[in-house]
Amino acid sequence: MSPEAAIESLRARIQAIESGNRHEKSTLPFGVASLDSKLPEGGLALGALHEIAGGGSGAGDGPAAALFAAGIAARTKGKVLWCLSRPDLFAPALAQAGLHPDRVIYVEARNDKTVLACMEEGLAHGGPAVVVAEVARLSMVASRRLNLAAEKTGCLAIALRRWSRAKDAAEFGQPTAAATRWKITALPSAPLPTPGIGRPRWRVELLRCRGGETAVHELEACDAKGRLALPSHLADGSAAARTGRPKRRASG
Repeated sequence: MSPEAAIESLRARIQAIESGNRHEKSTLPFGVASLDSKLPEGGLALGALHEIAGGGSGAGDGPAAALFAAGIAARTKGKVLWCLSRPDLFAPALAQAGLHPDRVIYVEARNDKTVLACMEEGLAHGGPAVVVAEVARLSMVASRRLNLAAEKTGCLAIALRRWSRAKDAAEFGQPTAAATRWKITALPSAPLPTPGIGRPRWRVELLRCRGGETAVHELEACDAKGRLALPSHLADGSAAARTGRPKRRASG
């Protein structure tokens, strides 16, 4: 072997050691062009950590955030590990967002610390396609560990932020290693031509996106296959200006 070939071989070995067993990066598109265009590679990065929270103090915002997460998980293949400390998750609602009970493994833990430990273990195992953890607080150190575990196995990691104290809610704006940060707010449902309740709508805010852009969209909530959609009065582009704010690069 020539000296040049030996050096190239050594470089390849060093790169393999440094990268560990990380999987090739891939993405999960939402199927809404105006939203996917804000995300690097046109979709939500797999093998990465993402944060989702309810948009405010409204009673419907927390459940909307959970259903947004469920819709993402529904559009993947494989098992979903859902770690939580409050036994109040309503499985039939997740099923309506496309995430059926036979795909979900629930882990009930004592507190946030244990929930995060279960999430990291699930990500490191690599068996589930998606690992969701309901937590109030998420430190930079914990988020880095979770993101690294997701990178190594290619799992999609979702930190679903839930809180009962204003102090914990205020920490949602603190930096983490998450690739994206989302805020979901429940809006009045779509009007129907006859009395009844139409398809729920959400205000979907992409607050942070590493290598992408921030955005605000008014969308129809996940259907039975986990898919979001533009409201009919926006789908034709006639009111596209209402779907986002002026473009700017998001902080990395």
